[in-house]
Amino acid sequence: MEARILVIEDDRELARLLQLDLTHAGYQVQVAETGLDGLLVFQALRPHLVVLDIGLPLMDGITVCQRLREISDVPILLMTAQEVTEEDIAAGLNLGADEFLLKPLRPLEFQARVKALLRRARALELEANQVARYEDDYLVVDLTTRQVMVAGQEVRLTPTEFKLLAVFVNNPGKVLTFRQLLEQVWGYEYATEHHYPRIYVSHLRRKIEPDVKEPTYIHSEYGVGYRFVGRAAE
Repeated sequence: MEARILVIEDDRELARLLQLDLTHAGYQVQVAETGLDGLLVFQALRPHLVVLDIGLPLMDGITVCQRLREISDVPILLMTAQEVTEEDIAAGLNLGADEFLLKPLRPLEFQARVKALLRRARALELEANQVARYEDDYLVVDLTTRQVMVAGQEVRLTPTEFKLLAVFVNNPGKVLTFRQLLEQVWGYEYATEHHYPRIYVSHLRRKIEPDVKEPTYIHSEYGVGYRFVGRAAE
């Protein structure tokens, strides 16, 4: 089944080029020119991926991203014409984005990131049939339902955050190098993005750790990677 992609972009020429590029790659693509229209098309299309411009009329891309996260775990690729810093990426993660790309887009990089996001989402579905659950008195991670509970309260993770946590849960006590995390979570296309594990682990810790400054679950192996340490349920 071909993946469905929604492109929300008010620049008609860029939107047309993206639609042609993605259609040629074998995807089913629909375009919306405003944030409000994008939300309406999303409800009808139920896409597997949303490519979302930040600078949109009527409703900006940041607000659209927040609205989408309230109703769906669909991967979201944000596009911006502004320079992106690590702080911007961290802020975007807090809103629920999975990826940033800087305009003007480079076609090969864009195609690679789209493919990686879709592959990551499919991998989450397959992993639901493997390790089913991690549970202690504070943290519950159910890979079948993709539900995460922290201190009895449900916590929403983006698809990338959940994929990262699933990799940790599937490798308890094992040191996972930065390269291993990049390959297992993001894909080979991200081999040079060494800042990604650090940024995403930092954000994931803020969501699941009792004390971010003294992590209980995700331990740093400085210069090497990270290690997930479970604890016995009471």
